[in-house]
Amino acid sequence: MALEDKIKWNNKYKNTPTLLEDRPQSNKLSEVISFTKGNKALDVACGSGRNSIFLANNNFLVTSIDISEVALEELNNKNNKNITTKLVDLDSFEFEKEEYDLIIMTNFLDRKIIPQLVNSLKEDGILFIETYMFHEENEKPPSNPAFLLSEGELKTLFDERVEIVLYDEFFNEDFELYKMRKQAIVVRKK
Repeated sequence: MALEDKIKWNNKYKNTPTLLEDRPQSNKLSEVISFTKGNKALDVACGSGRNSIFLANNNFLVTSIDISEVALEELNNKNNKNITTKLVDLDSFEFEKEEYDLIIMTNFLDRKIIPQLVNSLKEDGILFIETYMFHEENEKPPSNPAFLLSEGELKTLFDERVEIVLYDEFFNEDFELYKMRKQAIVVRKK
């Protein structure tokens, strides 16, 4: 595992317990599931599982993956029978091909795994990505630019294997720690 990332995220959850509190799912996720034909889902970098729980409560069978044992332990403590957790390092994780009806990745950005996520979708599968972008009105202190999208960038990260169903740029939900500009995209695998 990427030991530095693992330590960073475990410490972040330990030192910021509000990140482990129950929070609502992404506002856009309710709309996203309406596009999904099957019920097998993957939540990438799930954290403490707010979106996984929403999906599981809407009859999805969810595999929730993250690098933090602290976050996954919190999610496991919810005892949701529709959620299976896996401790993974995304730098070396092998995504199964044509496995999922829905894949979500929120509040996390790893551009290099996006093609692998598309490969992991079944035909007509849906990929939903929602994460932060660089914007002058962001309230959080400057982050590593590698983890922030530029304006319109999500639309450029896909090839002809998918069609864009939805795209939006917006300010995040009120329950997040800082006001931040985000991008969201929903694509369907052809």
